Amino acid sequence: MGPENQSSVSEFLLLGLPIRPEQQAAFFTLFLLMYLTTVLGNLLIILLIRLNSHLHTPMYFFLSHLAFADVSFSSVIVPKMLKSMQSQDHSIPYAGCITQMYFFIFFTDLDNFLLTAMAYDRYVAICHPLHYTTIMREERCTLLVAVSWILSCISSLSHTLPLARLSFCSDNIIAHFFCDLAALLKLSCSDTSINEWVIFTVGVAVITLPLMCILISYGHIGATILKVPSTKGMCKALSTCGSHLSVVFLYYGTIIGLYFFPSSSTSSDIVASVMYTVVTPLLNPFIYSLRNRDIKGALEKFFNRATISS
Repeated sequence: MGPENQSSVSEFLLLGLPIRPEQQAAFFTLFLLMYLTTVLGNLLIILLIRLNSHLHTPMYFFLSHLAFADVSFSSVIVPKMLKSMQSQDHSIPYAGCITQMYFFIFFTDLDNFLLTAMAYDRYVAICHPLHYTTIMREERCTLLVAVSWILSCISSLSHTLPLARLSFCSDNIIAHFFCDLAALLKLSCSDTSINEWVIFTVGVAVITLPLMCILISYGHIGATILKVPSTKGMCKALSTCGSHLSVVFLYYGTIIGLYFFPSSSTSSDIVASVMYTVVTPLLNPFIYSLRNRDIKGALEKFFNRATISS
């Protein structure tokens, strides 16, 4: 990397959330509780899936990876935000900012691909039930997850490497609570045309292509469900998709609102980002546990064992 590409900025300042000083303590407590609930809820789902043999199926295999991605995704953003709120130290080193942005994009993309794999699993289960065990064998499930991790890594690197070549001359104040790619590009004094091209091609593709695959899968699922003669069979088919559909609507609804229909108000964008980075990972374990009989059954057995042991 040549001298002309090296940044003269050694750190950035994150302005954080638009909160009044007298409200800092209340919001710190709120976000701390939300983060702890996110971590404990998702880790509990992973533990239940590992301990209960009835949950050793493709759907819950994907769900365990999604729960891990949600814990990691939230951990990339929230601890730093909480530290800044508590200590009033809003600085983040240049390398730390680039690293945070890399993992933010990585786990965002990983969620996209895992939700797509789960939609494919539901499609096979409902549209081709007789061939489900043959199609969704362990090797294929492992391959789908491995491809999701690899594609997420490639996508994240495609954004991070061009960003690392940019220069940041004097302005180092980021009007956000984390190192957002768009906010960093606005601060650069270099030509960002390559970065914008990567966002338009890779970034948009990583969002739209998985969403299209999910919509196509549920189009086939809907057509199959309508052919089911009994109401009971139709309800059973819908119940297997309810949790996944709720997460898809919550996840993609926030992304589309934030990135495809950006607000002119910085505060509105920050509120949408809080929904996306804090609230969504928090709600996912509740959605799957409240709408899923298998998870609720495994949870009851887990607490019964814990009670007997104590």
